[in-house]
Amino acid sequence: MTLSEYLEKLRGKRVTVLGVGISNRPLIGLLLDAGADVTARDKSPRDRFGAEADRLEAAGCRLILGEGYLDGIEADVIFRSPGIRPDLPGIAAAVAAGARLTSEMEAFFEVCPCRILAVTGSDGKTTTTTVISEILRAAGYTVHVGGNIGTPLLGKAGGMKPSDLCVLELSSFQLMTMRRSPDVAVVTNVAPNHLDIHRDMDEYVAAKKNIFVNDPQPGAVVLNADNGITRSFAPLVKNEARLFSRLEPVENGAFLKDGVLCLSRGGKTEPVLPAEDIFLPGDHNVENYLAAFAATRDFAGADIMAQVARTFRGVEHRIEFVRELRGVKYYNDSIASSPSRTTAGLRSFKQKVILIAGGKDKGVSFDSLGAEIREHVKTLVVTGLTAGKIKAAALAAGGTMPILERSDFRDAVLAASQAAQPGDIVILSPASTSFDRFKNFEERGKTFKEIVNSLE
Repeated sequence: MTLSEYLEKLRGKRVTVLGVGISNRPLIGLLLDAGADVTARDKSPRDRFGAEADRLEAAGCRLILGEGYLDGIEADVIFRSPGIRPDLPGIAAAVAAGARLTSEMEAFFEVCPCRILAVTGSDGKTTTTTVISEILRAAGYTVHVGGNIGTPLLGKAGGMKPSDLCVLELSSFQLMTMRRSPDVAVVTNVAPNHLDIHRDMDEYVAAKKNIFVNDPQPGAVVLNADNGITRSFAPLVKNEARLFSRLEPVENGAFLKDGVLCLSRGGKTEPVLPAEDIFLPGDHNVENYLAAFAATRDFAGADIMAQVARTFRGVEHRIEFVRELRGVKYYNDSIASSPSRTTAGLRSFKQKVILIAGGKDKGVSFDSLGAEIREHVKTLVVTGLTAGKIKAAALAAGGTMPILERSDFRDAVLAASQAAQPGDIVILSPASTSFDRFKNFEERGKTFKEIVNSLE
């Protein structure tokens, strides 16, 4: 089905869009232009949107904002924002009354004219997605990147060609109701995450699994052999399972052996490059590249993969080098909103670091992080709502490093800077979400960089 055909089916239909954030506004415009009868609902009050609310109403969109925004939904089609659970009472009642529940990303899967490579996982999604896109571009393809990163793609589908490639990062929230699978699916890893929104770990795992269990079955499913949960997915793959491992050889996929990243197919091994040649530091980035190599081997040669690995400088807010001042290096790892992500960041460096951690609690345990802090942290600076839990985990694990508590985020950064000596590394890697103080991890990371760059 083409985008035009899809939109034509919505002409005159009652369409409700849940969530009036920036990512959904292009969707609202697209639906209005298609002649749909559009209502947009959001839990934020009207004054939060300012002139944007007036603009949407002037364009013909009805707005229902604030508390009770899900009450009394009457619609033929409902587009759900990823962060809104699909089983909330107001949505469930509308679906029971005959509404079809979908999302911008699910619609894109229906109309995308080209092959899709999609990535999910608890950690490493964005870097792996970006590396895949860089490899494909270096191989000469026209590549479109979207999903949980980039820009909404539904409105751009009409301009895509069958020879193009689309690379998507998909969150567990996007995957909960997904009915289709990509041509190549990648699951980087699965660890406890987002348990403040998912009912339990089983629901979270099921959402991740949903990237490859739907029809049409993907041409390949790339799975982390070093992660127990993702490895257990392999018997469920109907077509081709490709594994990647940093710890042991695999017959079909990619692995690290004697310090060299290798491709494998049919028991034959092809070296790509030494791990020490990868520009981005850390074992977790070795894993990201192994996943990307396994996903792109039908589209690019080992020489192109190696070229990208040697030159790609990384994604903002992911162990991003900020500056060096008086012999101290500062890194922004604001994306690290879970203990496992912070663990990966700490293990990226060969020396103990000064860690700034803390933020909003999302229901995961910090017990395992305590041992990592003991082994990899020289000074711990905690701030935010999870400060006490992170401090307690470090102490329970036997940590004896200085622990500084600061209620203000800026004061926490300044405390880390004051504790640093020439040769030290200061890293913001919160192990918690940003929502206690910031709109998102990007705002948190930008604030950190502004503070660091203002240091004299």
